[in-house]
Amino acid sequence: MPQVALETVAPQIIAAVTARVEIKEIMGAWEAALYQVKAFLAERPDLAAGGRHVFLYHHPTQRDQPMEIDFGIEVAKAFEDGGAVKCVATPEGRVAMAAHAGSLNSLPQTHMAIHQWCAANGHAIGGFSWETYTWGDGADPVETIVRYALR
Repeated sequence: MPQVALETVAPQIIAAVTARVEIKEIMGAWEAALYQVKAFLAERPDLAAGGRHVFLYHHPTQRDQPMEIDFGIEVAKAFEDGGAVKCVATPEGRVAMAAHAGSLNSLPQTHMAIHQWCAANGHAIGGFSWETYTWGDGADPVETIVRYALR
């Protein structure tokens, strides 16, 4: 079970394409979105930063609704939107976070651990969560940091 901790975070600026998808459709939506972001960033070398992928989830008000997701890449500074690529910032403030190592297949367990920890410790989850991926040479990220904004 991953260890969950509280953090206070500053906004993280990303270049992102937004899609509205069901959770089961995420695997089919992120690649096309990031392709557009990478093409945009190739023309804007002044925005280069860490380059980690960041997926920002806007939690729907009802469980059966599709989720709006910003599929993005970290950038060094804010910029003017260009076509489908928007300048987006992750929320700032208190978050519950956990680091996930290994296969994305077990990533839902990390999300569940955060939900359970928040419930057990009296923290209400807010309207956003996000994942920041650090990639290695393999098919799965080396590390995924999962954060949930708290109310």
